[in-house]
Amino acid sequence: MSAKVRVRFAPSPTGPLHIGGVRTALYNYLFARQNGGEMIFRIEDTDTERFVPTAEEYIIESFKWLGITFDEGVSFGGEYGPYRQSDRREIYKKYVGELLASGHAYIAFDTPEELDAARAAQDNFQYDASTRMSMRNSLTLGEEETQRLMAEGTPYTVRFKVEPGEDIHINDIIRGDVVINSSVLDDKVLYKSTKELPTYHLANIVDDHLMKISHVIRGEEWLPSAPLHVLLYRAFGWEDTMPQFAHLPLLLKPTGNGKLSKRDGDKLGFPVFPLLWTDPATGNISRGYREDGYLPEAVLNFLALLGWNPGDDQEIMTMDEMIAKFDLKKCSKAGAKFDYVKGWWFNREYLLKRPAAEVAPQFVELLARQGVTATEEQAAAVFEMMKMKNIEYTDGQSGQTKKRNVSFIADLWPLCDFFFIAPARFDREDKFVRKNWTDHSAEDMRRLRDILAALPDFEVETQRAAVDAWVAETGVKPWNAWRVCLVGQGKGPDMHELAAFLGREETLRRMDFAIEQL
Repeated sequence: MSAKVRVRFAPSPTGPLHIGGVRTALYNYLFARQNGGEMIFRIEDTDTERFVPTAEEYIIESFKWLGITFDEGVSFGGEYGPYRQSDRREIYKKYVGELLASGHAYIAFDTPEELDAARAAQDNFQYDASTRMSMRNSLTLGEEETQRLMAEGTPYTVRFKVEPGEDIHINDIIRGDVVINSSVLDDKVLYKSTKELPTYHLANIVDDHLMKISHVIRGEEWLPSAPLHVLLYRAFGWEDTMPQFAHLPLLLKPTGNGKLSKRDGDKLGFPVFPLLWTDPATGNISRGYREDGYLPEAVLNFLALLGWNPGDDQEIMTMDEMIAKFDLKKCSKAGAKFDYVKGWWFNREYLLKRPAAEVAPQFVELLARQGVTATEEQAAAVFEMMKMKNIEYTDGQSGQTKKRNVSFIADLWPLCDFFFIAPARFDREDKFVRKNWTDHSAEDMRRLRDILAALPDFEVETQRAAVDAWVAETGVKPWNAWRVCLVGQGKGPDMHELAAFLGREETLRRMDFAIEQL
């Protein structure tokens, strides 16, 4: 094993980066930074049939937004390149030759039709030690016929020769000693002549070895391939450089039943991709965490605790704190239920920690999309007044209307439209209006209007002192009727704060209009 910790994140550019992949990259990042190591970004693009041209750029942009940085790799450089597998064809051919020469692999000429026929003839057919001698490959055809077919350009694959009956041990940091018998493995295809490219299994092992990867931290779904990778390391004589494995728990549906999918997000109303994704083939658009208003540090904090428990009660952690506490041995073996509602909570906590001035530009953009022109100072003021309020939402699982705290900038608009748009009419059937605009409300509002009009300034405390004195003297309770005037509904902040924001002229204008209309 390399003396220096070197990990890699190696996505396939076959579509958008799934949130589960983000968590895998995050765990690699935390582990590398904690151990003073390096993190490599490798593109595994041997699956040419599913290749999506825009996916690589999308993946890189996602990590830029999230703040996960790489030390070397595609677009970052480094001494172990090239880091894109499609640029390493000649390197792989050399190692395919080594496996064939040592007898650890063989050439197979079986056509897709022949393989389909074998599967049809035998239930649970597997190309392995029990069936390989009945198939069309170099083991059954002999050297001369094999060479002739290759010379004629007959398509072939190279398969790894798995010997049955051996217990293969994988020393997994999270799962301990995992034992899988080689008899359950098939003779995996390592190379396809038609594409002159290896499959994932060979390319992965060769690259990890040549790039001196010390730890392979990946999802649980890759655990079944680990025994083959152990056998490949042995076949090459690389046992001493074999990385340590750590297979992370799956991200499960919010219900806990099955692996998290895009359909779950579509159904329940949360994204499963870091950025908005437009499918280049269909034009279909999938929502992203960035565009939905999540803060990147909130997303990372939320994901970090899906499958890892630092052993204390602390939930909100900076990146430095996560790096200091991270321990692969404290990762769960069981799948982690994707609690998207908890994700809202994390975003709220980080939103509240942000100074209003930092939130203001994004809020101004939101207001502009609603046709409202506002300054950053105005946006910051409204944010401060409304950030502790609740909004109603429809629960994706029960279909019920529920309430939750403001967790996103976008939550603010339905709560604060009245800051910028005065009531144009009053709904007398509205429960709040009907209850709080009584026979004497118009006269009360005229008296309150006169008090406000006579103030030397319109600051909150100046208003409060004058109005409180009037209330104490007369016993009038003007707050809800005043809210009807300025808001038109039963929502909003402290009335003095709202009036100060609107200013004297707009406050009095709205009061006059309400008195006239009601």
